Amino acid sequence: MSDLPKSILITEEGPREGFQVEQEPIATARKVELIDALSQTGLKRIQVVSFVDPKRVPGMADAEQVVAGIRVKPGVEYTGLWLNQKGLERARATGKLTLEGKISLYPSEKFLMRNNNRTLEQQTEYVHRVLDSYQEHGIPVERGSISNAFGCNFQGDIPLAKVVAMVGEIYDIAARHGLHIRELSLADTMAWATPLQVKRTVGAIREQYPDIRINLHLHDTRGMGIANAYAGLEMGVDMFDSSVAGLGGCPFAGHKGASGNVCTEDLVFMCEEIGVRTGVDLDVLIEAARLAENIVGHPLPGSVMKGGSLAKLRQSAR
Repeated sequence: MSDLPKSILITEEGPREGFQVEQEPIATARKVELIDALSQTGLKRIQVVSFVDPKRVPGMADAEQVVAGIRVKPGVEYTGLWLNQKGLERARATGKLTLEGKISLYPSEKFLMRNNNRTLEQQTEYVHRVLDSYQEHGIPVERGSISNAFGCNFQGDIPLAKVVAMVGEIYDIAARHGLHIRELSLADTMAWATPLQVKRTVGAIREQYPDIRINLHLHDTRGMGIANAYAGLEMGVDMFDSSVAGLGGCPFAGHKGASGNVCTEDLVFMCEEIGVRTGVDLDVLIEAARLAENIVGHPLPGSVMKGGSLAKLRQSAR
């Protein structure tokens, strides 16, 4: 009936996703406090900051200070996001982050202009330039990424054929630089995806590129995040981005109600309950989620952080 993976890899994006959209400033020390708490949960990858224009994203103005304050836990990779060469140089200068390049394409030119201030042609030119820089500095590139893979608030539905064709473009660009793409991230940046659409998209890509490992970056604006994640699991997807307590949202999505990635503790709870290993201590993660809510000073949408895990209830019922 399904192709559930035995285990999944979660990239925690709450610190970056969340603190980039909070209206009130968050103290650097408190950002570091959350990242350090997440480091103790069993999560292996945490995206901690983005190196972007502080005038456009004031919540990331202290990116370097946040990275400097992290207590690095062995076995945990700390990553950052950048959108241009300057951002990459800032990330490199920290000397503390795991740097991994990717080939990022956008089927929606309207969103690309809002998010990166580039046309589709300019984005392709940028990708070639940055790939040269990655190779110059020994930064590995094994991933392709497609934003707005399921729909866009500014451009509408994204045809499936366009997404599949864009995967081919990623492979072509990689080949020109002597690179081999092993992973593909599909981002539901504006929460247009439905479970059926997730299955159709993953299935269509797998038909043409059966060896690619797929990562899903799902947002929960319309309450479909966890359902879409389950649909991905049924298709064998074993890599997900998520956000502790449901922190965050895209500041350029053009939707006041835009929310962050699928909630990490909700995703972990679901996976563990259906026999898919995550390597995460759910109880410790729930405490980190409650800490996140305390830091931002307002309710966050995570469900399991409020309802708790079932482990203690099972013990008490014996």
